[in-house]
Amino acid sequence: MRFALFFGCNIPARVTHYADATMAVLKKVDVEFTQIPAFNCCGYPVQNFEHRAFILSTARNLALAEKDGLDMLVLCKCCYGAIKKGENLLKTDAELQKEINLILAGEGLKYEGSVQVKHLLSVLYHDVGLDKIKNQVLKPYEGLVIAPSYGCHALRPSHITQFDDPVAPKIFGKLVEITGAYSIDWAHATDCCGAPLLGINDDLSTDMAKKKLGAGKKTGAHFICTACPYCQMQFDVIQKRIAIKDQNWETLSSILYPQLLGLAMGIDKDKLGINNNRLDVSGVTSFLGSKKKW
Repeated sequence: MRFALFFGCNIPARVTHYADATMAVLKKVDVEFTQIPAFNCCGYPVQNFEHRAFILSTARNLALAEKDGLDMLVLCKCCYGAIKKGENLLKTDAELQKEINLILAGEGLKYEGSVQVKHLLSVLYHDVGLDKIKNQVLKPYEGLVIAPSYGCHALRPSHITQFDDPVAPKIFGKLVEITGAYSIDWAHATDCCGAPLLGINDDLSTDMAKKKLGAGKKTGAHFICTACPYCQMQFDVIQKRIAIKDQNWETLSSILYPQLLGLAMGIDKDKLGINNNRLDVSGVTSFLGSKKKW
């Protein structure tokens, strides 16, 4: 299977290790991928005040993937939610699709609705499958407790995103467990990380992150695990700022899912960008077992 990788804006600029770790893991499970340089912003930042610009941004990305005959594999959950929303609007509004295609025609592009949009976790869970991933796990973790953070945009509105049960999601937890780690089923797993408010209301954004991280610490988790650059930046970059300001703050370091999985697969930590995390996650390697359990 081959996908067009969609990194969005934040990953190439601020969370490059998410892309590096993802590509390393995909190669291990025989998922081929292409990077389309012409991809633009998903449109998420303008969706609430410039509707046509949002739709055009989404449609252009979809049309580029269609031109190459590839489905889209999206890493960012905000991008995923935005593209799925735009896709739904285009498919349910023939006049809107016609209007947007008139603009895209200037670049020789056309959106016809044939491309599928999938998040990284969906591809690993549904397309690759747990059994194939399990076969690549060489050193399952022993005694490691992980709090998976589902975030918001991939789950809601569920009839559009079609990612997982918005009330009782399971995909992320099962993918964590395939590494040998124990996945905590915690009440705050689906809470917002606060990232959408950063730059608008920094105090509220930070408070939301602190509450979620505090809840994660109470579960006894060793790490919080993310699969979205916005969540990762909140729990890594912003939490580091919190720790600098508050000497009594006990950190709960955040590890990206492909980093967690990649280490269990035996992928070199440098290829996974472990040292690029702002908060130290190197301690996760102490939980790696010496051999396969299955």
